[in-house]
Amino acid sequence: MASLETKAAERVVEACVRTESVRKCVFTSSLLACVWRQSYPQHRRFPTTVDENCWSDETFCRDNKLWFALGKTMAEKAAWRAARGRDLKLVTICPALVTGPGFRRRNSTPSIAYLKGAHAMVAEGLLATTDVEQVAEAHVRVYEAMNGTAGGRYICYDHIVRRAEEFVELELQLGLQARAPPPHDEQAATAIATPSFELCNRKLTRLVSSRRRCTHDAYLSVSYD
Repeated sequence: MASLETKAAERVVEACVRTESVRKCVFTSSLLACVWRQSYPQHRRFPTTVDENCWSDETFCRDNKLWFALGKTMAEKAAWRAARGRDLKLVTICPALVTGPGFRRRNSTPSIAYLKGAHAMVAEGLLATTDVEQVAEAHVRVYEAMNGTAGGRYICYDHIVRRAEEFVELELQLGLQARAPPPHDEQAATAIATPSFELCNRKLTRLVSSRRRCTHDAYLSVSYD
């Protein structure tokens, strides 16, 4: 599956390159292409930031059978390789688990695949969600800004799942049988309260905010005396 997704990404970028009218491409990846890494920091005073500069470790994904994350990581890397040195400006958006009214039930297969290893993500502060409308807006805003400063990768999320109760509710909304979180001692409970990682979407937040201001200014009503 990962190899198929990789080939598809390469072909999409190649098609964009060959189409004269297409000089910009917004590629949808996943937050899972950023969060899974081989070594986790221990006993750090402050959490390690996970942002658009981070990549999931492919070996770690294979060893832990995180196939959805592996596919997204390999596909995004393939897209960047295919666009390198070509007359095409590429940006990628890495959304968290996409939510929205009815969206998860209509798209339950990728949502379930996303949640592989979810308990570890919750414990580390890495399980996040984003509304489908916010993902759509992010694509539009980034595309509009590509003639200017927009470039590289953008992490997209609007909520981080921090409590076991939230995760159970998430599973129920997906139509899954809710699983109780694994038992943990007091030390583990503290680890959940103070996760090892901190997600950061500051780059996208700044871009979207600036584009909203520009749109507001452009359509500001003018009164005439």
